[in-house]
Amino acid sequence: MLVFSGHSQDITLQGDPIWLGGYPIASTELAPFTDALLKTVALRERRNVFFANTNFVVQCRPLRQALQDPSVTIVNDGIGLDLAAMLIHRKRFAANLNGTDLIPSLCERSVRPLRFFLLGAKPGVAAAAAAKLEGSYGQDVVGICDGYGQMRSEGDDLVRSINRAQPDVLLVALGNPVQERWILEHSAQLQVPLAFGVGALFDFLSGNARRAPAWVQHMHMEWAFRLLHEPRRLLKRYSVDLLTFFGVCLRNRQQGAAPQRAG
Repeated sequence: MLVFSGHSQDITLQGDPIWLGGYPIASTELAPFTDALLKTVALRERRNVFFANTNFVVQCRPLRQALQDPSVTIVNDGIGLDLAAMLIHRKRFAANLNGTDLIPSLCERSVRPLRFFLLGAKPGVAAAAAAKLEGSYGQDVVGICDGYGQMRSEGDDLVRSINRAQPDVLLVALGNPVQERWILEHSAQLQVPLAFGVGALFDFLSGNARRAPAWVQHMHMEWAFRLLHEPRRLLKRYSVDLLTFFGVCLRNRQQGAAPQRAG
């Protein structure tokens, strides 16, 4: 049972986590998970949320112990995790969750505009994503910092800049495992209820990248659509890394087992 602990009450989601590759991955559906996150914002609690696809499982191995912290929730993102869960545990995840669906759901189900801070992506992409959040979803973007020159120039002042902006939600788009490491390393200093590692979300929000048609998503073939459009970047992820992913899952197939090694 997945429980978010708050000052006034506990927020409980249905379903025990499914352990894959040494990570506890929550099995939940979009609406109840979104509502639990919004309750976290209302209570001004803190939660770090990460989306586990095959690349996450492979690239974030050095962070596995930190990712088991009670403040962290990992949800599944992609058919690879579902296949591994069926192979190892004979069960499926309640739903496939990803940032491209969850963040809009967060906006739509909130009773008020949320305050967002966007960190990462190439110059101009985060600004375009911010315009989408404000224009199409009616949210408030209180800060933007790209993952290149701006982030370097901010240096140690970045966390202070984020805290001064008083966001409800921090979206970090630096790719695996950089975004996860950055959030975990700065979590104690960040005064933000929700922090997400969102990968390519800013590219999708800005229109810099195109999502697969709904029927392709329904068939769980979005990975093939992305591979077709970005073969140079994604071919290794969907070939060599996929084999590594299943190897990691099989080596750590005992539910709740502590990570044995970085490989």
